[in-house]
Amino acid sequence: MKKPYLKKVGKISNFKICIVDGKYIRDKIDEEFTNFGQSYQFNFIPKNEFWLDQEGTPGEKKLYIRIMLMMNKYLQEGMTHEKAVEKVNEFEQEIRKKTKLIKEKLKEQPSKIIDSIHKKLLKEYSKYLNVWIVDGEAVRGLFFLDFTQGGHYYVYPFIPKNEVWIDDDINESEIKFVLLHELHERRLMAKGGKYIHENLRADDAHSRSSKLEYYFRKHPEKIDKKLNKEIEKNKEN
Repeated sequence: MKKPYLKKVGKISNFKICIVDGKYIRDKIDEEFTNFGQSYQFNFIPKNEFWLDQEGTPGEKKLYIRIMLMMNKYLQEGMTHEKAVEKVNEFEQEIRKKTKLIKEKLKEQPSKIIDSIHKKLLKEYSKYLNVWIVDGEAVRGLFFLDFTQGGHYYVYPFIPKNEVWIDDDINESEIKFVLLHELHERRLMAKGGKYIHENLRADDAHSRSSKLEYYFRKHPEKIDKKLNKEIEKNKEN
């Protein structure tokens, strides 16, 4: 089967459901592709297909398919993108609140919830900041629906200031690239840089970090040296 396709798992309405190699897409096509996507988001996806990244931690595929179906339906009906996102987010929040995972997390004492989301401390990268693999599904259900790949305090205030989070859904081979992005973006924002400029300028923290990430995805032999430098630069932030 030709890249980035891994397998076709079925059909719903008029859409083929395809499991794809998200790492290949982020390395070769578009680093902004995350857990799922369809043609209105990414013009490289055929109009009759829904793409799902292979999950590092299974559990959210069915929800992603429902989200894509709803978005497609609303947009086809002429709803504005903003309104469609609002309605789909309301639906997703309700669904996530009812899952066993989130119900269990909500039984935790508030002070213990962050600890329960932590899965693994990446000690080799935790020189000045604690870099954690976290339960991405729990983060999306408890804090922010669109949390993907990774994050830090300056974008997500629910993350402790001395931590960087990496979603457990990403491929282990991508951790270095995502971490480089997050550390670089965190450092720029700690110095006052904007996450995303309203006028879509290319010098915002996210765009600059995405560009950096994409370069090193193309040149993986250089990532270790650059990542170590970025870890040192975050010492004071």
